[in-house]
Amino acid sequence: MDEATKRSLAQAGVDVDEALERFMGNESLMLKFLLRFPADENFSHLRQAMAAGDAAGAFAAAHTLKGVAGNLSLKGLCQPLHPLVEDLRGGNLAAAAEKMPALEAAYTQITDLLAQLA
Repeated sequence: MDEATKRSLAQAGVDVDEALERFMGNESLMLKFLLRFPADENFSHLRQAMAAGDAAGAFAAAHTLKGVAGNLSLKGLCQPLHPLVEDLRGGNLAAAAEKMPALEAAYTQITDLLAQLA
């Protein structure tokens, strides 16, 4: 992986050093898993559950998305996810809904970059 790609990933909120450590320094494996991230359906499930007023479903999707993002060191996505997950854990859909625009922006930033890298 070239330095420009690493910089782009870092600018999109990926902790590249941490991710590389998780993948035992294997850059191609790390990139392979990052490029699979947009196919994960949890963000879509979160949006659907939020629109339906399903706090339990939204919590399950957000919590799973947070786990996937954390394992890939997507810090820029984890940051808005943490408080949203806690709101949903408490069943507070209104507070979670207020946090969705920031999450959507972070999600779009990383998925747009990954689409360019694919």
